[in-house]
Amino acid sequence: MPKNKEKKPRKTMKEAFYASRNKIWTKKSARLKLHRSFKRSYREDYVRGLEAPGLVAHATSTLKILFKNWKLFGGLLLIIVFMNIIFVGLMSEDTYQTVQDSIDESSEVLQYGEIGRVAKSGLLLISTVATGGLTKGMTEVQQVFAFLFSAVTILVTVYYLRHLMAGNHPKIRDGLYNALSPLVSTMLTLLLIFVHLIPIFIFMIIYSTAIATDFLSQPLYAFLFWLFGSLLILLSAYLLPGSILALCASTVPGIYPMQAVHATSDMIQGRRTKFIIRVFFALLFIAVIWVIVMLPLIWLDLVLKQNIEWVEGIPFISFMLQIMTTFTVIYLTSYIYLFYRRMLDDPE
Repeated sequence: MPKNKEKKPRKTMKEAFYASRNKIWTKKSARLKLHRSFKRSYREDYVRGLEAPGLVAHATSTLKILFKNWKLFGGLLLIIVFMNIIFVGLMSEDTYQTVQDSIDESSEVLQYGEIGRVAKSGLLLISTVATGGLTKGMTEVQQVFAFLFSAVTILVTVYYLRHLMAGNHPKIRDGLYNALSPLVSTMLTLLLIFVHLIPIFIFMIIYSTAIATDFLSQPLYAFLFWLFGSLLILLSAYLLPGSILALCASTVPGIYPMQAVHATSDMIQGRRTKFIIRVFFALLFIAVIWVIVMLPLIWLDLVLKQNIEWVEGIPFISFMLQIMTTFTVIYLTSYIYLFYRRMLDDPE
């Protein structure tokens, strides 16, 4: 006969509340706390070294890893591009043609009535990206698919890099089959990044309203506006690094999104400025790659469509823009993950 287990006395509501509070407080007290009180912080308390390559070395080394394993990442790029074409679609050729016609009409006001093909190619590239030509006309369902494919690209890229740095030789199908288990965690982390961007969105809305109402014409109002706007931007700049790095941590099977955010927030303490500088440099570096790749292609597209009639209906530039967009997601994910591994391996 099994022995009767002794029943534990039930806690009162007050005792249960204090027990739960103490448990949460114990977890929080174990985390790294810097600048989280109104006490003065001294530099020696928060300076944390990090052995990392320079800006150019980090950017080029990331590119070398991608090109060294071009079959692996190239296969992922083509799969994501074709999945986007099937479920999301390419940028409409009419949208691209509308931008081109607008530039042609604007060039009529110039002294000679025509701008060079190189300048026109640059204007087409800038106008197409800046005016949202890549996402213009997308339905809600297409936007959901685009968001989903971006999350898949991040997960598979991190999976490949993790195994490559461990000395393994993963195959394309390995990433597609095995890397998608933390998909929900990754999408929730992406949603958290969107939440951390809300202060910047608020600033953009207020700025557009201030311009429309001529609110900034008064010096005092302009000073107060830019002071308030700076605080909003600083708030997002403080929150975003931890949540962006959490995209790498959330890919580990078994870790929850908020656990990943707490871990990376502690890891980034004292290194936030370094990370922000590196992200801005990565965006500048990828912008240079866009110019080097897309400018000659747009120039070639202009030449061919002016001389060969049957080429006009081929969405060549739309296809290349989709390839470059997917490559940008893969590159930025690799860039951030390599920096994350540097911090993870750092003894401090």
